[in-house]
Amino acid sequence: MQKTVYFFFILMVISSCSSEEKKETRTVFKYNEMGSVTSLDPAAAVSFENTAVVNQLYNGLVQINDSLRTEPSIAKSWTISTDELTYTFQLRNDVFFHNNPCFAGGKGRKVIAQDFVFSFNRLFDAKVSSAASLLTYVDNENKKAFEAINDSTFLIHLKKPFVPFLGILTMKYFSVIPHEAITFYADDFRINPVGTGPFQFKIWEEGSKLVLLKNQNYFEYDGTNHLPYLDAVSVSFIKDRETSFLNFLKGTTDMVSGIDAINTDEVLTTEGIINDQYKNKFRMQTAPFLKTDYLGFVVDENLPIVKNSPLKLKALRQAINYGFDRKKMVQYLRKNLGIPATAGFIPPGLPSYNASLVKGYEYNPDKVRTLLIQAGFPNGKGLPEISLATSQQYLELAEYIQSQLSEFGILMKIDVQKPAVLSENAANSNINFFRKSWVADYADEENFLSLFYSKNQSPKGFNYTHYFNPDFDELYKKSQEELNDSVRYIEYREMDKLLIEDAPIVPLYYDEVVRLEQNNISGLTLNPMNLLGLKRVKKENKSY
Repeated sequence: MQKTVYFFFILMVISSCSSEEKKETRTVFKYNEMGSVTSLDPAAAVSFENTAVVNQLYNGLVQINDSLRTEPSIAKSWTISTDELTYTFQLRNDVFFHNNPCFAGGKGRKVIAQDFVFSFNRLFDAKVSSAASLLTYVDNENKKAFEAINDSTFLIHLKKPFVPFLGILTMKYFSVIPHEAITFYADDFRINPVGTGPFQFKIWEEGSKLVLLKNQNYFEYDGTNHLPYLDAVSVSFIKDRETSFLNFLKGTTDMVSGIDAINTDEVLTTEGIINDQYKNKFRMQTAPFLKTDYLGFVVDENLPIVKNSPLKLKALRQAINYGFDRKKMVQYLRKNLGIPATAGFIPPGLPSYNASLVKGYEYNPDKVRTLLIQAGFPNGKGLPEISLATSQQYLELAEYIQSQLSEFGILMKIDVQKPAVLSENAANSNINFFRKSWVADYADEENFLSLFYSKNQSPKGFNYTHYFNPDFDELYKKSQEELNDSVRYIEYREMDKLLIEDAPIVPLYYDEVVRLEQNNISGLTLNPMNLLGLKRVKKENKSY
């Protein structure tokens, strides 16, 4: 009875503020998601939309902080064997699953090591998750990759050392779930999540609203008080950008995230700062984002689509790289929200990024003309029209590049495709010039450079350009086995330099995390993974 009354009260707060009450007594954090949440199973945390909600519902062994450092979560400590092949985690004994009908009496039980064995083994099933590729280095011979020594000691065995592995474990795929929930809900677990996180599931009307309530038994403290501070989280799913943003301006939602969700012409100056009329209404936060936006060329001359294309010529690809001004592109098309990609493919925020050591491409008309001569197309003479595949969202950016390249006789047609079609065509090498972006799965340069390792060529992997350079491959393999950070960062930079020289890509800009938040919100921090964390957020309710 008590839970029913509490939920009714939360719904009342979410829907409106009663004219009879002077001030809300419960704090509900509200945001709109223009994308689609498809599952609340952490094994399906493949998108930003899913991950944002999953991060409130679940915990793993470890977690990543805003400085990209790995910290304890359910594992209070860990050790790594001298051969780097065995990871031993000691678990907390005060972590409990959310109360749920899947448990006897509806009361959540304590998390034990065997729960991690169960949860991680699920990830090998391609029908359950796409995370199996992240377990490449796990030694699963005789199905003993994961081992529970006792209730509080959990082991992971690797086939060979892999330095980024601990960072991989911070991904939401590696959250702990109870086997009782899978037995009880089966395929419906995606809509009936049971975790250990700061918030617990209450209601989800797909495409309409989603409500999470405070987990009263959450194990994390701020030093004195239990987290989280909020009483509830409410997510709406309005698809129209203008309507969504208007709700934020009216104060109906507490946050709006991403440049694509913000009416930048309305609230930002040309320099990318908030207009004076809005400064007292909300705040803007920006931070480096581990995301690189780029154009890709398919460069494998064994493919029919490449054999007769002028884009197989490195000199032409380099000319295109030099042929437009990235700084002006970011300034005028993105209101300075982002960093021009004038270094390599690795973005700022990762340790090996160094624009002075890895020199990328900047606008240089003289080099464009020289390279066109080398390619056999002086001033573009004899060069066939090339086609760039992109989506409607990036049409203006493509038109900017098209205009600048035309000044050198490089004529480019823009092929606008639906995002899903574009992704499929790029993955299957049906197009040889396309716009893409890469967002870090985990905070290590290896995740970016793996896109160019020859064994990862699409459609099996994410090497959409089908790039192959034996020197790159050798450095890639060496870096994976290198335990010395300083040496590994040098190897990462050398790989980045090879990409610049061979030009299978056109780096455009390194993106930024951008959020607007209402002035009554505090504790909403940013991180380069753009992971939404609400357990330390506070909201000061306004009087009416």
